[in-house]
Amino acid sequence: MKCSYSIGVIAIVCLAVSACSTGVREAQETVAQADSLRAEGRLYDDSVRLSEAYETLGRWQWRHADSYVHACYHYGRLLRSKEQPAEAMQCFINATHTRSDDYYMLGRVYSNMGSIAHIAGEYGVSYDMYARCAECFLKSGDTALYYYGLNNMAFELTEQGKAEETLALLAEIERDCADENVLHKTCETKAELHLICTEQYDSVLYYANKMLAHGHCEPNGLLLKAQAFSYLGMKDSATFYAGKVMACATSPADKNNSLAILTHDDESKDEQALRETAVEQTKVNQTLETRRGKTSQAVQLLQQDLTRRPDRRWWYIAVTLVISGGALSIWFHGWRRQKKVRREHIEELEKVCQLIHNSADIRAELAWSNYEQMCKTANMRLFGIIDRLQSYALSEKEMRLCVLVMVQASTKQMVDWIPYAQSGLGKFKYTLARKLGTNTSELRTFLLHLTSQTDTFMNISQLKNA
Repeated sequence: MKCSYSIGVIAIVCLAVSACSTGVREAQETVAQADSLRAEGRLYDDSVRLSEAYETLGRWQWRHADSYVHACYHYGRLLRSKEQPAEAMQCFINATHTRSDDYYMLGRVYSNMGSIAHIAGEYGVSYDMYARCAECFLKSGDTALYYYGLNNMAFELTEQGKAEETLALLAEIERDCADENVLHKTCETKAELHLICTEQYDSVLYYANKMLAHGHCEPNGLLLKAQAFSYLGMKDSATFYAGKVMACATSPADKNNSLAILTHDDESKDEQALRETAVEQTKVNQTLETRRGKTSQAVQLLQQDLTRRPDRRWWYIAVTLVISGGALSIWFHGWRRQKKVRREHIEELEKVCQLIHNSADIRAELAWSNYEQMCKTANMRLFGIIDRLQSYALSEKEMRLCVLVMVQASTKQMVDWIPYAQSGLGKFKYTLARKLGTNTSELRTFLLHLTSQTDTFMNISQLKNA
């Protein structure tokens, strides 16, 4: 019956482990499919399967940290596409708390966090996230993405109006990077720099044209040209390029900037057309405000995470375990030492008892005729036995019997020397044993151990010396 029960328990455990392993494998397969689509520039859009993979790997992240980071990244991207930046940010934050060393994917996670902060207008936070992103790509050995990260950092410095720092960072990229795509991307940052910080609109046009010549960031390049022409007072050119942006832009921010130019500079439109443009701009502004509100919540989550105190519970537990282990080790060492001392003590006592037992005249050895002298002699020869028995308030006969039991005197010697009737000796021993808290068969063992309890608990200094 017990064997069947054990087999049943083992079978249940095996089934549970198998089910968990199957769930993890399915989650990893989902993440692998999402990785493949990401390599093609596409988004894995099965939110149900992706969320299940995210939850499953979250429970097993201590064992599958890399897979969990991938799940956090893909599920976070999917939530961003559904205009849920706060939920997406929580996924990205969870990824950064793992022990994964997949720095390539962590770099992409930090890049998304920086992008959300940028949309919310928190350029200092986005700069910090892009800095972490660049550091991760550098660790992963992907130099191109590392320089893209530096370029994003420069862009955030531009948004903060830090022209000198931006130029220094761009100069570092141009000096060390040979990737043409990265260098083309720096053109956009330089154009933004001259638009926001230096107000050199001819330079804005120069770098915008360089972007467009390489087919790089077309909506952004067109918008930069439209804005530069608007600031230069060239209204026809400004509205021409703003119209082109409206035709190809998908970003609400780009549309809003283009509509502002069309409302301000397009003199060819009649009053009705201008009103329609203004209405459309109002709608886009509402969309932007809603988006900023959501991204602001996401950035608040990030800022709380960045400023939160580190979770030291496991550290405290570890320290407590170390201290407890040390104390237990000291106690155990002391216990073993004490046990050894007691064993040696009893061995020596046994030798003395045997010596007295084998002597020609036991009574003379123990100064038996004088009770007080006998107590002193027995106390000295038998390692303080009399002192240890004082707390039990024994009578003279009981004390004498204890001494005789220890030296293994015969029944006749006990009867003659106590003196006590032989018929009542057994009952007398029983009563004495009960009084001492033991039994007749264990009486001598009890007395031997009683003499070894001179130091029941050894202090730490004794343990160190031991």
